[in-house]
Amino acid sequence: MGRPGLGRAAAVLAVALAGIMAPAGLTPARAADCVSAGQVSGGVAWPRTMLAADSVSQFARGGGVRVAVLSTGVQADNPQFTDQVLAGNDAVDNKGTADTDCRGTGTQVAGVIAAKPANDSPVTGLAGSAGILPVRVVPDDPGAGETFAQPDVLARAIDLAVAKGADVIVVASPAYDDSNRLRTAIAAAIAADVPVIAATGDLGSAQDGNPTPFPAAYQDVIAVGAIDQNGKIFEKSGHGSYVDLVAPGVAVPTLQADGLVEADGTAIAAGYVGATAALIRSRVGRMPVADVTRLLTASASPTVTGDAFGAGVVNPYSAITGKVSGARGRALPALSAAPAAGADTERRRRLAAFAGATLAAVAVVAVLMVTAAIRRSRRQHWRPALALPLPLYDEPVEPGPPVMLLDDPAEPTR
Repeated sequence: MGRPGLGRAAAVLAVALAGIMAPAGLTPARAADCVSAGQVSGGVAWPRTMLAADSVSQFARGGGVRVAVLSTGVQADNPQFTDQVLAGNDAVDNKGTADTDCRGTGTQVAGVIAAKPANDSPVTGLAGSAGILPVRVVPDDPGAGETFAQPDVLARAIDLAVAKGADVIVVASPAYDDSNRLRTAIAAAIAADVPVIAATGDLGSAQDGNPTPFPAAYQDVIAVGAIDQNGKIFEKSGHGSYVDLVAPGVAVPTLQADGLVEADGTAIAAGYVGATAALIRSRVGRMPVADVTRLLTASASPTVTGDAFGAGVVNPYSAITGKVSGARGRALPALSAAPAAGADTERRRRLAAFAGATLAAVAVVAVLMVTAAIRRSRRQHWRPALALPLPLYDEPVEPGPPVMLLDDPAEPTR
């Protein structure tokens, strides 16, 4: 038997040699254990219907905006990326590029952001004209086992993204440890008016314990959870008071390797919110991060309440057609205390009370009369009563003798 891990080491060495020997300008060959494309259902992807993507594209497509995707890298040679993916940086090794993606998550996120339309594909990015700056924060080796980032690696990646001119940063792979260096990097990005959209992570189930994700839990970061096409929360979506928005993240058709796949996760949901932020930047221009956050949350579609949903479902159409008001609220006018009640006021009060009591008494009498009428009607089976018939008398067949008015009735007739 060989030494443990020798086969994996050989595979990694083969990938490295392939990258060194590849001609300039070509993407290195993919390792045999890298993720591959899968099967997706045809037609329009359900998130495009939920987010009214076709209506959004009439106003903005993300042109001129650069979105940094902090994850596993992005497979730049996917046919639905047309010279949109930059070389990027590998923040794990702190050297090299990130335009390949053996694990697939970064390509999935970039797909929902900026994939170009294709005749045989249901996948189209929400901000299809945006550029993608990939920054790797998770090792590219699927056998490494790590699916989340380290805080110091994330901090280095955020600094690199800001230095490379990112207009929006999407943290698709969160960390589960806090660090001062990460806080400092986030603060620097916010100060540079670069919004940071972060996935809440996929450890939100009871079995996983719902650990706190970073930088999603930071106050100035836009934290995003995932929902399915029925609006229900993704069972693994991280949740807590830090959640700001939710977006599609279950069975979402997107890009992977050189094809397509249906993917789940809060990383996908963060991609949709990042694309919406890119549309805002493309249409409105640069604005403070606090205004971007307020625009995204105020325009969100309402959902059921709970710490997993935040302000609701991201609504790109409302976000790019809305406007953040910069006007400050006007102070209410000063109010003076009401004067003490005088004699005249007291008299009016008593008259009103007497009138009210009189009306109440009349109402009671009316109710009693109606009740009596109803009872009487019931006794008569709800039919009107009839008058008694007139008495009948026998009429003589022949009339009697005539009676003279001036005759004395006691005197016998002659």
